Amino acid sequence: MSDVVDRFVRYCAVASQSNPLTSDRVPSTDCQFAMAQMLADDLRELGALDVRLDQHAYVTAHWPASEGCENLPTLGFCCHIDTAWQSWGDPVHPQIRRYEGGRLVIGTGRDGREVWVSPETNPQLGHMVGWDLVTSDGTSLLGGDDKAGVAMCLALLSRLKDDPTLPHPRLAFAFVPDEEIGHGAALLDLEEFGAAWGYTIDGGPLGEFCYETFNAAEALVRAHGLSVHTGTAKGVMINASEAIMRFHQLLPASERPEYTEGYEGFYFLERMEGSCEEALADYIIRDHDQAKVEARKQLMRAAANLVNQQYGSEVLTIEIRDQYHNLADVVALPENAHLIDNARKAFAAIGQEMAYVPMRGGTDGSQLSFRGFPCANLSACYYNAHGVREFVPIPELEAMVDMLVRLVALYAVPQDAGCAPCSDRGE
Repeated sequence: MSDVVDRFVRYCAVASQSNPLTSDRVPSTDCQFAMAQMLADDLRELGALDVRLDQHAYVTAHWPASEGCENLPTLGFCCHIDTAWQSWGDPVHPQIRRYEGGRLVIGTGRDGREVWVSPETNPQLGHMVGWDLVTSDGTSLLGGDDKAGVAMCLALLSRLKDDPTLPHPRLAFAFVPDEEIGHGAALLDLEEFGAAWGYTIDGGPLGEFCYETFNAAEALVRAHGLSVHTGTAKGVMINASEAIMRFHQLLPASERPEYTEGYEGFYFLERMEGSCEEALADYIIRDHDQAKVEARKQLMRAAANLVNQQYGSEVLTIEIRDQYHNLADVVALPENAHLIDNARKAFAAIGQEMAYVPMRGGTDGSQLSFRGFPCANLSACYYNAHGVREFVPIPELEAMVDMLVRLVALYAVPQDAGCAPCSDRGE
């Protein structure tokens, strides 16, 4: 196996799901420390500088600039070490399967049914005949989101170590926990990180590039009911679960994730639980247009008020908080145009056309860009993320390492000077 494939398979085998139910601590799960420790050890073995694993399972490190590039701004990369909580994620048994066309059976799921992919589920498989794919055994997700990105970063450093003549500025790396539950890089010390700009590696198929994300908010709806014996409930009982159901029915059904695409926003009921006396529903609100997010917030407040009017008391309360904002508000600024241009050039250098994708989600970059570290999002080459059908094609995984080598070389020049890479300067 190539270096990046070996690392990817090894990382996927380490369970590291985050958990929204324990999000009051960072990391939300202890298992993320195992992944963080493995990364810290691998970085030290490669010779990275300033390798640090902190009490929150953040791993940071630096790589020195190539000769002649020491005075250039530091380029940063950020990936997350946790995997999605919405599906089985422990244990993970990664495997390599050759795709020969048609239906590929990944394995048998925990429910006893076959887990498979085909051109019907993924039309992209049409050009992958003869390729090796990394999958799980069907009993869990794989974890390509975002361990593919993590493996690419370490493979990049291995390339730079093996060939010191490859040009690049000083590089900074951050591997962060709990991205899948909205925390991500919130505690990253950007001053210590020291990067002027950079990239997250947390996107989809090879060539996808994102500098637009959703604006995001979370709404927590709580219902407070009154339980009495059902035989004498008339005119007295207030069913908290029923109140939540009334609220949900007031939201437009056509504006749910399963009915939207592209720039269309949505409301998503992410989690609910309840009884007659107490119930709660956790929603996320998403839209590329912040004004539309604000309109969605207002509609949800109006729906809660209407339900309360129907009951004649304050049965429902709603708390709404912003989570992140559209990456384009920062990355699309003229001074950050190089993030887009250099990514396009690096993809072109490996023979891949870059596809601009308005991301129907967010990345750590959504948060970091508004904190002063502008960063766009690159392909991590995973498909069917957050589920047992997830797979990562090995040719794409390896091609992204080639792309990163070319990308860091493009930053081996002052971004406003247009001079030749430092390897050509004769310094």
